[in-house]
Amino acid sequence: MSASSDNTGSPASADADIRVVLVGTSHPGNIGAVARSMKNMGLTRLTLVRPKAFPDPEATARASSAADLLEAATVVETVGEALAGCGFVIATTSRDRDQNFRVMDVRDAAERVVAEAQRGPVAMLFGAERTGLTNEELDYAHVLVRIPASPIYASLNVAMAVQLVAYEVFRASGAKYASPDPAVPLASAADMERLYVHLQQVLDEIEFRDRTQSGTGLMNRIRRVLQRAELDQNEANIIRGILTAVQAKRRHAGPR
Repeated sequence: MSASSDNTGSPASADADIRVVLVGTSHPGNIGAVARSMKNMGLTRLTLVRPKAFPDPEATARASSAADLLEAATVVETVGEALAGCGFVIATTSRDRDQNFRVMDVRDAAERVVAEAQRGPVAMLFGAERTGLTNEELDYAHVLVRIPASPIYASLNVAMAVQLVAYEVFRASGAKYASPDPAVPLASAADMERLYVHLQQVLDEIEFRDRTQSGTGLMNRIRRVLQRAELDQNEANIIRGILTAVQAKRRHAGPR
């Protein structure tokens, strides 16, 4: 394979040594895009093996707010140097390889990366844009990683591949989307009950009849709709304000 947001806080693996290793990257813009993808997902250690052009203004431009990762990147001549001190190593590929290679789905591999990073440095290898990783470079890996993609065209751009693998590592580390604490609390049960009473009053005033057989089905259905909406206090008050305005308009118009 050509080397293939939310408000969550730091992932559990933020301090672990998980290296993204790009081998023979031709386009500096891809290096910058990789740095940005890494920063999105809490990874900070970038190693470049024989990049064609680095440092480069295009890499810096594509990195956006992740220029600090480029400045801290390690540049080496061999994959062996890039993997110095690493224990577990995974490598991405989109091509069918010799059956002696162990292959894992990206999601399963990400869980293994996070677990192994607790024991020591881990590396994730991504190959050059046109050729991917050679068999000799793959020999360093314990596991080959496949990212599910259309068999019609399964090769991913290196920055896209890094984004997908980094995302899975981020999720495997325990990161989940967490909505910010709302400034306005949900409407209480008493608030909602007052809303339903008020709504029933307006329905009676405008002679909107419940035509269900039991005579209670309409309000029960409305209750379920509004309960699913999980109204906050302001929203409940807005609806009650609308109901009050409807009542005032009817009184102004007078009886028919």
